[in-house]
Amino acid sequence: MIAQIGQKAPNLGVSKWVQGMPTNFDQEKDHIVLVEVFQVNCPGCFLYGIPEAINIYQKYHSEGVTVLGIATAFEDFDKNTLENLELLAKTGETIGETKKALSQYGRAVDGSKIPYKIPFPLGMDLLTKETGVVSNEKVTDFIKSQLPDFDSQPEDYKSQIIQRVKDYFKSKEYSAYTFDTFSLRGTPSTILVDRKGILRDVSFGQTGHIEQMIQELLNE
Repeated sequence: MIAQIGQKAPNLGVSKWVQGMPTNFDQEKDHIVLVEVFQVNCPGCFLYGIPEAINIYQKYHSEGVTVLGIATAFEDFDKNTLENLELLAKTGETIGETKKALSQYGRAVDGSKIPYKIPFPLGMDLLTKETGVVSNEKVTDFIKSQLPDFDSQPEDYKSQIIQRVKDYFKSKEYSAYTFDTFSLRGTPSTILVDRKGILRDVSFGQTGHIEQMIQELLNE
């Protein structure tokens, strides 16, 4: 099931919660839920994505806003692992490009640790080893989530897009349930669900509009 804005949000796929109590959208009734989706090997996630989520948590947690962190993997499968997430949660230790960037920007503590404590639950996305077989339905769902007007495009163009998406899926070692279900385009990304469990926003990168949206949802 592919998530759609304005529809009931499907639950997150989580293989393991490494920090905080296990939860999901269907257990957060009457709460606004912000999910920060990141990769352990993602400098931007730790320079602005997670700090923004911590800021939201500190400001609005007492008003009924739940913040969750989900580590995913759509690349660098050797670094974006459950083990490295557990290390981060336990000690604040970073790896790879994240470690390099924090150090470069003078943000690392003791040379390799994040300069803040993540106060909300952290879970690992549900990764499934790819078999190399890609169904036409999966390809079509993915394309339509990215290109809503796909059906009205010229046949040549459609054929090219279908082939590119098939090649993309075949190149992936794993599929990540939450990343795929919410049609995310990269990390950091945010998923915002209202008090009724309706998906209200999915955003990629540094957008700056999340806090305003949360204030609007609090006033509904």
